[in-house]
Amino acid sequence: MAYKMDKTLSKGAFDFIDAPGIAKLLSQKKEDKFLYREIFAKSLEKNPLTLDETASLLAIRSEEGRQELFQAARDLKRIIYGNRIVLFAPLYIGNLCINDCAYCGFKKSSKTTVRKTLTTDEIVSEVKALEDEGQKRLILVFGESPLYSPDFIANCVRTVYSVRSGNGSIRRVNINAAPLDVAGYKTIKAEGIGTYQIFQETYHRESYAKYHPANTVKGDFMWRLDGLDRAFEAGIDDLGIGALIGLYDWRFEVMGLVSHAIHLKDKFGVGPHTISFPRIQPANGLELDLPYRCSDEDFKQLVATLRLAVPYTGMIMTARENPQVRNEVIHFGVSQIDAGTHLEIGGYNEKKQGQSLEREQFQVGDTRGLDEAARWLMEEGFIPSFCTSCYRSGRTGEHFMEFAIPGFIKKFCTPNALLTLAEYLEDYASEKTREEGRILIGKEMEQIEEGPWKEKIKERLKKIAEGERDLRL
Repeated sequence: MAYKMDKTLSKGAFDFIDAPGIAKLLSQKKEDKFLYREIFAKSLEKNPLTLDETASLLAIRSEEGRQELFQAARDLKRIIYGNRIVLFAPLYIGNLCINDCAYCGFKKSSKTTVRKTLTTDEIVSEVKALEDEGQKRLILVFGESPLYSPDFIANCVRTVYSVRSGNGSIRRVNINAAPLDVAGYKTIKAEGIGTYQIFQETYHRESYAKYHPANTVKGDFMWRLDGLDRAFEAGIDDLGIGALIGLYDWRFEVMGLVSHAIHLKDKFGVGPHTISFPRIQPANGLELDLPYRCSDEDFKQLVATLRLAVPYTGMIMTARENPQVRNEVIHFGVSQIDAGTHLEIGGYNEKKQGQSLEREQFQVGDTRGLDEAARWLMEEGFIPSFCTSCYRSGRTGEHFMEFAIPGFIKKFCTPNALLTLAEYLEDYASEKTREEGRILIGKEMEQIEEGPWKEKIKERLKKIAEGERDLRL
């Protein structure tokens, strides 16, 4: 029986995107060196920015101003998150879709897209392939279809968590799926998911209507905008927001994302756990005039501005970006990336070279495998982290903020990142990556103050070398 959606919006739902107000701020703000330096100082004290302050950072156009902006973002990222970068992989479960989004390779009107939904056995096979690479965190991605009901999604989550291959296991399953009603969210939450992520795509109503036909479910701007409010009402306090950069002015989208973060914090006391900002990329059948494409330089400013505007929110840079862009932008506040990414349905088990756009939602820009990506991060001075400790220790939502605001996340996350990296090095890494990783762990341990806490970390590292797994603090 098809799932019947309750189309009731959340309590007190309203359109919190003040488009005229945002447009006015963006048009009126001029670059002001003294003002933006004051804003940098506020952000470096770990205070979130207002829309007015965010607009002031978006007004920076000089090379000098941008370099100061980038440095402030680097500094804030180190203060809050240390030098770790969390790694994950997307797993596309199915690409059936009742929507007709103009920019998407999975749109229902596409006649050349190869449609597929993984069976339970195929999910198991895909997860084993991911575990055998060393992945510990997945985000399951679904098209919008009656087949992908809350019960179906919940069953997929159960299946993923049940798979074991050698020392491998998936310890956190996030979800990227269509907005649901409260009952649907509760069904999925019961399976122990991590983050529920919904991309608004664009916060600009006119552009939203242009790319999402009104006769489709996704054509309802307000249903989508209110999606995470309903998730919170269902008890999911770990939420992810995102915009597809290139559908409208990137500066407006930054203001929309910050508006969304402010709204969630004001209404529920907790902002989003993550923000994603993928730029539109080639897709099967994509033949669009896109006048709002975001340049590499503007993309760097976008990321740095978001980092300063929402200090405690994780920021995800996807493999849509090519390695050169990722090499630069990762320093401006990114805290999570996907690596070893395959978007073809069933692509991890196939281990094929190259991409097949007729089987993908969009083209991947960074095709480096997990081992190469981990080594690259270490060469850039970052700790590749597979950590899931906060989620599994209950440090989410308000509890996460209680730990994050005083700076405790760095205390917990750096050691836990080292422990998960040590596991990866023992079980999956190439010899070159293993050597690089052991040097990095040694350097990081030297920076930890002597005492009982450091001894606990040493003890766990020793146990990992002896074969124990899933040790955390």
